[in-house]
Amino acid sequence: MGENNRIRIVYVGLILLSFNLSLVRAQSNKNDTVIIEGFSTEKKILLNDSLKNKEKKGKLLQLFNDIMISPPRPYVDKKALALDYYSQSEGKIISKIDITALDVFGPSFEDTTKKAKSWIERTSNSIHTKSNLKTIKRLLLFNVGDSVNSELMYENERIIRALPYIKDLKIVLEQDSIFENQIKIHVITKDRFSLGVSGGVNGITSAALEAYNQNIFGVGHEISFRFVGHLQRRPYMGLETFYKINNVRGKFIDISAGYMNTYKKEGYSFILNKPFITPSVKWGYGASALRMYRTDRIFEDDPIITVIPMDLSFYSAWAGRSFQIKPNDTHNSQMVVSAGFYNRTYFQRPIPSPLNNQYFSNSTFYITGLTFTQRRFIQDQLVYSYGIIEDIPEGFKNEIVYGFDANEFGDRHYAHIFLSNGNLLINRKGYLYMSGGIGGYFKRIEYEQGQIQGGVNFISRQINAGRKRLRLFVRANYTVGIRRFEIENLDLHTNNYIRGFSSKEVIGKQRLSLNLEHVLFLRRELYKFNIAFFGFADLGVIGSNKQLIFTQDYYSGLGFGLRLHNENLVFKTFHLRLAFYPLHPNDMNFVGFVLDEQLKQNFYNFEPGAPLPLRFE
Repeated sequence: MGENNRIRIVYVGLILLSFNLSLVRAQSNKNDTVIIEGFSTEKKILLNDSLKNKEKKGKLLQLFNDIMISPPRPYVDKKALALDYYSQSEGKIISKIDITALDVFGPSFEDTTKKAKSWIERTSNSIHTKSNLKTIKRLLLFNVGDSVNSELMYENERIIRALPYIKDLKIVLEQDSIFENQIKIHVITKDRFSLGVSGGVNGITSAALEAYNQNIFGVGHEISFRFVGHLQRRPYMGLETFYKINNVRGKFIDISAGYMNTYKKEGYSFILNKPFITPSVKWGYGASALRMYRTDRIFEDDPIITVIPMDLSFYSAWAGRSFQIKPNDTHNSQMVVSAGFYNRTYFQRPIPSPLNNQYFSNSTFYITGLTFTQRRFIQDQLVYSYGIIEDIPEGFKNEIVYGFDANEFGDRHYAHIFLSNGNLLINRKGYLYMSGGIGGYFKRIEYEQGQIQGGVNFISRQINAGRKRLRLFVRANYTVGIRRFEIENLDLHTNNYIRGFSSKEVIGKQRLSLNLEHVLFLRRELYKFNIAFFGFADLGVIGSNKQLIFTQDYYSGLGFGLRLHNENLVFKTFHLRLAFYPLHPNDMNFVGFVLDEQLKQNFYNFEPGAPLPLRFE
C-alpha cells in the first residue's frame, strides 16, 4: 500500500503541474506588452513584459521563464523572413493562382528554364510523372477571392514541403498591374523522383527486395511491393503490398490498405486518418483494422516476438475536437478533447500464464484524453536532411489520459500524464526538447504495468569548419517499469539506444541511455549524392528495477561512418557504419560493420492526435 500511495501522490502532483504550465502558457500574452518594430511592414511582435527584466535574473530563472512563457525566438530566422515577405501583401485579395511543377532534374527556383544535362537526368525526367496540378491545388489552404494571410501562407508551404514526393516549393506574390488591392500567386513545386527500390539480406537464409512509387500517376498516391524470401520456411517467396491515398478530395484525409503473405506473417490492414494538420483544424479522427491469420508479433514494431504464430484481429477508432485557447494569438495554443477505443481479439495465442495473462488477452480498451498543445516552426538546414529547408517544431504538448480496459482476465483502469517541451533554447541557436511521463494500470487496489520515462534531445547550432559544416546531436533517455509482466522487458537494440547493438540477452526492467553524435556535412557531392561523415559514442545501462540504475550493467558502442543521400530521389539514406563494442555480451562480436538503408529521422512532434497508452519499449 505504501508504494501505491507514493504513485498516487506523484500522479496528483503531475496533474497539478500539467494544468498550471498549460494555463500559464495559454495566458502569457497579456495586455501589458512590449512592442518591437522589426519588419519592413511594421508588423508588431508582442512579447510578454516580463522579458524586460530577463537580464537581471539568474540563468536558472531565465530558463524557467522561457519554458513557461514560450515566446517566439528573438532573432530573425528564415521563417520570419518568409512571413515578412508574405505580410507585405497582407489583406489583399487573391485574384489568380498559377501552379508550376518543375522537372526533377535541371530547373531550379532561381532558373526555371534550366535543362537537365546528362542522359541519366533526361531519361529520369521522361520516366517521372510530374505532380498533377489539380493535386497541388487541392493541397492549398487558400483560394481565389480570399485575403492574403501570411501565417496561413507559411503553414501551407510547410504542409506541402512535408510530402514525401515534394523536394521543395516556393510561393511567389505578384502585384496585380491594374488593381492595387489585388495580388496574383504563383506556386512553384519541385518534385522528387518518385520511383525507388530497397532491399536487404538477413544472414544466408532470407532476403527482401522492395519497389515503390510515392507519387503514382502524379496524383500523390503511394504504392509499394516488397518481395520476401526464405530458403527454409514457407512460403519460400512472399509478398507485402500497400497502397495509400493522400488528401482524399482535398480534405486532408489519408487512407491506406495493405496485404501481407510471407514466412513471417499473413493478413491485411486498413488505416484512415484525418490529423490536426494545422492548429485551425477543429476535428481530427481516424480508424484502423488489422487482421492477421499468422504472425509472430501483434504489431510490426512490437518488441515482443512469439515462437507460436498468433491469429488475431485488431480494430480501433478515435475522434477529437480542438479548441483555440486564444483564436487571434499567433502562438497557436490549443486544447484538444479526444476519445477512442481499441479492440483486440485472439483466435490463436500463447497459453496465458498467471504472470503474463493480460498481455495476450482479449480486451476492449476505451480511452479519453485532454491535451494542451502549442506548435510553431523554425526553418533551418542540414539537420536531418541535406541542403533543403527543414521545418523544426517548437512548442509544447501536455496530456492527461484515462482509460478503461474491459479485459477477459479482469477489468482495470488506466491513467498517464505526459509532458513535453521544445522551447528550452529560445534565446540561443540550437534546439532542446525534453519530455517526461508516468502511467500504468490500476486493477482493484493494485498498480501494474506501470512506467516512468524521461527524455532529452539536443541539436546544436550549425558550426562552420572551413567549407564544411558540423552539428552535434545528443540524446538521453530513461525508462523504468513498475510491476511489469514477466514477458515485458527493455533492451538496447530497439530505437538505436546503442547503434548496431544486436544482443538479445541484454534485457531488463530499467534502462538509461546516452547517445552522442557529431555529423560533418560536406559541400562536395558524389554523383549528385550529398555526403555526411559521422562519429558516435553510445552508452547504455540496463538491469533490474529493484536497484538504482547506476548499479546495473553497463554497455557501450563507439564508431564512425558515412551517409549518402540525394534529395532529388525518394530513396532512403545509404548508411555505412563501423562500430566497436567494449565489454560486449556473448551473443555479439566486438566489431560490427553495417551497410544498409535508413529512413530519414523525424523531429519530435507537438501535433495532437489519437489518445494512446504509453509504450514500454
